[in-house]
Amino acid sequence: MAVDISPEQNGSVMKEIIKEGEGTETPSTNCRVTVHYTGTLLDGTKFDSSKDRDDPFTFALGTGKVIKAWDIGVATMKKGEVAILTCAPEKAYGKAGSPPKIPPDSTLKFEVEVLNWSGDDISPHKDGSIERFTVTPGKNESFPTSGALVEVHLVGKYDGKQFEERDVKFNLGEGEDVGIIEGIEKALDKFKAGETSRLKIKSKYAFGKNGNKEFNIPPDATVEYTVTLKSFEK
Repeated sequence: MAVDISPEQNGSVMKEIIKEGEGTETPSTNCRVTVHYTGTLLDGTKFDSSKDRDDPFTFALGTGKVIKAWDIGVATMKKGEVAILTCAPEKAYGKAGSPPKIPPDSTLKFEVEVLNWSGDDISPHKDGSIERFTVTPGKNESFPTSGALVEVHLVGKYDGKQFEERDVKFNLGEGEDVGIIEGIEKALDKFKAGETSRLKIKSKYAFGKNGNKEFNIPPDATVEYTVTLKSFEK
């Protein structure tokens, strides 16, 4: 059964799950999502298919790199899920269409399979060492800069087990004094006030080659922190 997932609840993006995905997690804004898809007109004419090319398609979710219906629909999908998205023209190619294959004002159907996704790579060298998965977007457009007084709530996990949870205030750049790992400091200057994100942090920006005996974290371990930037003062 198709469900209306359009923000306006006007039927402009309808979703029908063909195959359930794994777990409960769905990708968030700026995640790099890899999908297979087949696009057809309402009369069944196929206009594009990554499966036919055997070439999965990867894009940054929620950044306007694809039609609006995809940004809306794929954000609701789990890994391995297959769904049909029925997309009204205003959430697809609109009055212009996409000549020669898609006429003006066309409603489109896409069968989409989510293969996998990775977080928003916010590491300094773009090497995947700090990945962000947004849980709750922040409220405004400003970010804390070095020296700003930040108030955060954080929950640390390793291998699925929680090892710390606390509220802490510190000046950005001086987190080490209150036991804040470098990866959190590097991430916070990309947080907006009120944002909650899950951070996957590799060892070089976490507990390094020594690990952390108090928290039972071995050497060279990747850890996860869910961080909320409650407020900041510049």
